[in-house]
Amino acid sequence: MTEPFWEYAGYRSAEERLRESLCTLGNGYFATRGALPECTADDVHYPGTYAAGCYNRLTSEVAGRRVENEDLVNLPNWLPLRFRPVGGQWLTPESATVLDHRQTLHLESGLLERRTRYALGDGRALSLRQQRLVHMGDPHLAALRTDFTAEDFTGELEIEAALDGAVDNAGVPRYRDLDGRHLTHVQTGTAAPGTVWLRCRTRASDIRIGMAARLTAPEPVTDTHAPAHAVQRTTLPLAPGRTATVDKIIALHTSHDPAISDPLRAAVERADAAPGFEDLLASHRTAWDQLWRRAELDVPGEAGAILRLHLFHVLQTLSPHTAELDVGVPARGLHGEAYRGHVFWDELFVLPYLNLHFPEVSRALLHYRHRRLDRARAAARAVGRRGALYPWQSGSDGREETQQLHLNPRSGRWLPDHTHLQHHVGSAIAYNLWQYGEASGDTEFLHTEGAETLLEIARFWADSATWDENLGRHRIRGVVGPDEYHEAYPDADRPGLDDNAYTNVTAAWVLDRALEVLHTLPEPRRGELVERIALDDGEPDHWNHVSRTLHVPFHDGVISQFDGYGDLAELDWDEYRGRYDDIRRLDRILEAEDDSVNHYKASKQADVLMLGYLFSPSELQRLFRRLGHRLDEQTWQRTVDYYLARTSHGSTLSGLVHGWVLARCRRAEAWRYCQEALRGDIADLQGGTTGEGIHLGAMAGTLDLVQRGLPGLETRAGSLWLDPVPLPELSSYGFSIRYQGHWGIRLRLTSGLLEIAVPPSVLPPIDVELPDRAIGVEPGETCRLVLTDR
Repeated sequence: MTEPFWEYAGYRSAEERLRESLCTLGNGYFATRGALPECTADDVHYPGTYAAGCYNRLTSEVAGRRVENEDLVNLPNWLPLRFRPVGGQWLTPESATVLDHRQTLHLESGLLERRTRYALGDGRALSLRQQRLVHMGDPHLAALRTDFTAEDFTGELEIEAALDGAVDNAGVPRYRDLDGRHLTHVQTGTAAPGTVWLRCRTRASDIRIGMAARLTAPEPVTDTHAPAHAVQRTTLPLAPGRTATVDKIIALHTSHDPAISDPLRAAVERADAAPGFEDLLASHRTAWDQLWRRAELDVPGEAGAILRLHLFHVLQTLSPHTAELDVGVPARGLHGEAYRGHVFWDELFVLPYLNLHFPEVSRALLHYRHRRLDRARAAARAVGRRGALYPWQSGSDGREETQQLHLNPRSGRWLPDHTHLQHHVGSAIAYNLWQYGEASGDTEFLHTEGAETLLEIARFWADSATWDENLGRHRIRGVVGPDEYHEAYPDADRPGLDDNAYTNVTAAWVLDRALEVLHTLPEPRRGELVERIALDDGEPDHWNHVSRTLHVPFHDGVISQFDGYGDLAELDWDEYRGRYDDIRRLDRILEAEDDSVNHYKASKQADVLMLGYLFSPSELQRLFRRLGHRLDEQTWQRTVDYYLARTSHGSTLSGLVHGWVLARCRRAEAWRYCQEALRGDIADLQGGTTGEGIHLGAMAGTLDLVQRGLPGLETRAGSLWLDPVPLPELSSYGFSIRYQGHWGIRLRLTSGLLEIAVPPSVLPPIDVELPDRAIGVEPGETCRLVLTDR
């Protein structure tokens, strides 16, 4: 079988930022964008290296205000390796003629290969092949091998390799008015012949960074040190048809790393001890082989190729190495500087996939939230509430990192940003806690950190709900929902909306789950937890009451996105589609016209319909019954149709959610949205955003669409629940999962058949629930079941 790969042929400067993001290599500890090593940061190229959790905070002057932002730091660039004929100019695609260029991302082996031919004039050409890896076995190592071959000439080639500390954060044009100079105290030196080093620190967070590079070449290597640069040089004699190879091996450490005293010393020692390129590549391949076995995925055709790429980038951002770190889920991976590397609610789309393959990584990501529980409690107290209010955007320490202002590139205006009112991030954390416990069977975590976090989120929702005598219901006011377009009522003097349906329904679900956990905790642990969080005797009864009486607004026979949504004006969608090529960012278009999307029934992405993404039809109906509403199939269908006609899909998550929901209620249209989710980054459907970093939630969500969405797979009440929906465009596929200690359970769906194979073990059988039957599958057994198309 041919190794799967992702390839770009020809050099196109306009596509370089996109290619650099999609050719990023990483290992969960750090990642480096796929920029050409001979190119520096400019309007075409942007080499960037990012270590998970390495943030720094700076203050800038913007629109007459002092604005503070915390960013994932662009670390010293280890890539630089440039070359030129002695006496000639340095060769880059912009300075020389490119005769041929091909960049291949080998997914199985985590190797980026690049082949380029440069014209040197007079019929001469230089051919080079580069192989690059960021080591998946040793998270602190990376390597670059460059093979130079002369075509029809004899001469000398000057090589210059460097570690570049004169970098800043400049990868997102709309942030360039902000201070991006995060590194200071840059020093360089020589450790041993052939090995140089660079050290620096971040300006405010004072994270120390050590980097060392070992250069191996067939000719002697010399070193020199320019400001903020550790430079190595060699000169290679070239003859026609003969290849000369230069290897660059680097090591990276920061002061966040455990079991080191000094990051520079650790980097130098690791670089010196590292084996050669061939041995590094062999151990790197072994580490990737192990990952692919644990995340086995068999989907045919183009969809399968894209899913493989998505899985590759998920594993590079959140690998088993992540389990050793204090980090969350960066919404744009470790692939660029968009969203400043912040942690949003995207874990809602990522952890359900990881739970069934790498539960140790899920647990670590949930630890990240628990470690910041005290900060979330403080945020709740600051707004006069009990419990825990998690920030919409998080970074190093759990404070709210949402920007105070955002730039509309269409109008050039800096505008107030109220998205910090998306308090539903707490429900996303609670949902992931619960899903992790159900999939892993990790009661120890659920009964300790998980229970404490869940109860404090529930407490916040209960304390946020106010009783409305006229309605006879509880209400949650002043929030922003997942839509994000609507931040306020038309012409209101304060931000926030009342009774966002998604917020209220998920809050009710959180309160119900918290009560369940409280009831099932072992008595000694329950007593400890009640004492620890000072739970009042009356709180559980209050939670129960709120969970049954939260207001869910309706209008015109559909669920209202928020109270008053039905009173907004209708937008002339045909007019705007006619006037603009792309209306995904309708909010920016309207603001540039001195209007506001707050006036209209227009959503950026799925909001109400997110409920159909999180909950199966039966679970959603149960939730609405608990809230005193009957959500029949017709009401849900009308609701889906209503918002589908009023959504601009200004987020890569929107197509994913709509495809997931439509697969359950309108299959004929589902694949269109599934394709949009699959193509979101590779086709850069959001108009240039992928070059600033991939959309990790959407990538993981497409994997979960195949893993949970289409098979209707739920981990609930100690059983695997399956309710497959066949799509003609994806009628045959298979995958493996890890479930409650069982490794490598294989599921395959094809032509109305479901096959479940459980590997041999001493574990108990797996209970499987289907709509029309329940079975038990013993370890070592394979079951083949005929499915009823409903």
